[in-house]
Amino acid sequence: MILSLALFVPLLGALVLAGGARWNARQSRLIAAGAAAVSLLALIVAWLTFDLGGPLFQHVAEVEWVPSLGVAYRVGVDGIALAVATMSALLFLAAILFPFDTQGEARQYYAWLLFLQGVSLGVFLVLDLLLFYVFFDLTLVGMYFLIGRWGHGNPQLAAFKFFVYTFAGSLALLLGIIGLYLSLDAPTFDMRTIIEQQPLAGGGAYAGLVFLGIMLGLAIKTPLVPLHTWLPQAHVDAPGPASAILAGVLLKMGTYGMIRLPLAMMGETFSRYALPVAIIALVAILYGALVALGQRNLKRRIAYTSINHMGYTVLGVAVAASLIGTPEARQLALTGATVEMVAHGLITGALFLITGVFWQRSGEYDMHHFGGLARRAPLLTGFTLLAAFASLGMPGLAGFVAEFQVFTGTFAVYPWLAVLGILGILITAALFLDLLRRLFFGSLPSHLSGFQDLTRVEGSILAVLALAFVVIGVAPHFLLTVIESSATVLVGGR
Repeated sequence: MILSLALFVPLLGALVLAGGARWNARQSRLIAAGAAAVSLLALIVAWLTFDLGGPLFQHVAEVEWVPSLGVAYRVGVDGIALAVATMSALLFLAAILFPFDTQGEARQYYAWLLFLQGVSLGVFLVLDLLLFYVFFDLTLVGMYFLIGRWGHGNPQLAAFKFFVYTFAGSLALLLGIIGLYLSLDAPTFDMRTIIEQQPLAGGGAYAGLVFLGIMLGLAIKTPLVPLHTWLPQAHVDAPGPASAILAGVLLKMGTYGMIRLPLAMMGETFSRYALPVAIIALVAILYGALVALGQRNLKRRIAYTSINHMGYTVLGVAVAASLIGTPEARQLALTGATVEMVAHGLITGALFLITGVFWQRSGEYDMHHFGGLARRAPLLTGFTLLAAFASLGMPGLAGFVAEFQVFTGTFAVYPWLAVLGILGILITAALFLDLLRRLFFGSLPSHLSGFQDLTRVEGSILAVLALAFVVIGVAPHFLLTVIESSATVLVGGR
């Protein structure tokens, strides 16, 4: 019941806004914030009542839908899903509350944000494979309209490219899901049953094709190099809050899907391809960091760092899938991959909200346009510094906790990949230090003499996100215990 509340309240809020033309901008924002807050509170309750020693999936609810096909409304969470879903709900609330010029269409803007929240949480909360795909696909609709209607630059083209590219990946995912479904002795879309049966163990070429279809669809969503080309333009032309959701939530559906589908359901097949997947992840780590370093557009630079950070996550998942090394090392890598999803969502979500501040005050993302803002906007400078250092993996912040676990687990399984991957951290440090230098230090250009610091609302929202990734960096036990309770089962059961 508690998970259904988290899932459907945002959808209900979206319906209320869509059908109520009388709501003004302030009322629309309050309705959206209230629905998002209820959803977040429901997930916090689910977290507080989660039994670390209990079954893998908890808070389960199930209602039959199409029994002849084995389709039902099934929701439930393990520790991994609970951590990612709660982070997502917090980021949605932050994106809704963050000040933004809705161009006279506040009701529609907040309705689409709530719709996107509902279907996004559905991806993390459902235990039915068909519903997983339905929600996975519906997220494209919400983001398409947010970019196309409230974006800037060439938003219609960016939204079109985003939708077509990622929808092609969804079709590949659907083919893989159908192949997995048909391999069962008694066809069902119940994820728990599929995980228990491991239907394609030793399945040869057929299993390989199913794995390829699933991984292709998830790799585009993540995105992995060379399937990433839709991402930079979508980010640059999207409004700041939508970019925060795109990076913080939608990209996690790819990596979360890798854990929930191929790792959990096709463990033996994944183990055969673990090394190639890990190598592709390494390419994403290095490529994302190097290309980000060469960007002078603020938003594009941060967008490429997402490719880099998602590479860390996929590396951790691939190490967990490998049969090399001890179960403890592989479990550590999987825990690190999940913490990376949570940390990246909070940190990069904050960074994209900050880019929205720059756009609203100057209409520019070109870093050559800025400089010397440290004295003019000390609050903005402080939050950007904190988020940047968290993203580059500074100890005491969430990024370090995630990357330390990923690389420790990787070193025990693929040591040469770990050594090469650490170069990505070095390049990331360079690109963020360069970003900070260009934006905040040096002399203040005359055209920025009227640049305003963060408002009280903007500062408060960024403070909450910053507090979250500082707490995870300093005292991560509350997060690690929940994630480890599931990571141990997933790795130890193989």
